[in-house]
Amino acid sequence: MATVAQAQEMPAQSGTNMAAMKFVNIPPLPTCARAAVASGDPWHWHTPNEHVMIVSGAATLQMKDAKAISLQAGAFALMPSHHVHQFRCLRTCALYIYSDVAFDIHYVDKQGNEISPADATKAVKEKAATEMK
Repeated sequence: MATVAQAQEMPAQSGTNMAAMKFVNIPPLPTCARAAVASGDPWHWHTPNEHVMIVSGAATLQMKDAKAISLQAGAFALMPSHHVHQFRCLRTCALYIYSDVAFDIHYVDKQGNEISPADATKAVKEKAATEMK
């Protein structure tokens, strides 16, 4: 069950202002992912390596079978391909996420078995996005 996210086209320069960006729902990510993960992120993994930089706010990141780490604005983290992890904003946060191939997300239960986005997001009192807007 792999879902590829459709990224918006970025200008040729190396960055852009957040005010100029169009935020959208990306199935099967939680609808709260439009701006920030407000109520937690279920356990999951990605096919690509995931690089995350905290632009503003604060968050925690936990790899399966490891202690959670705190991340503040300016912090950087790498989640290697196929490594189960979860991410949670502690207060409203903005992120820059880069992946080295098409981004996907695979949710898993406590035993590591893949589950549907609906089942995964229900556990954190969220719902999965169903269409891009």
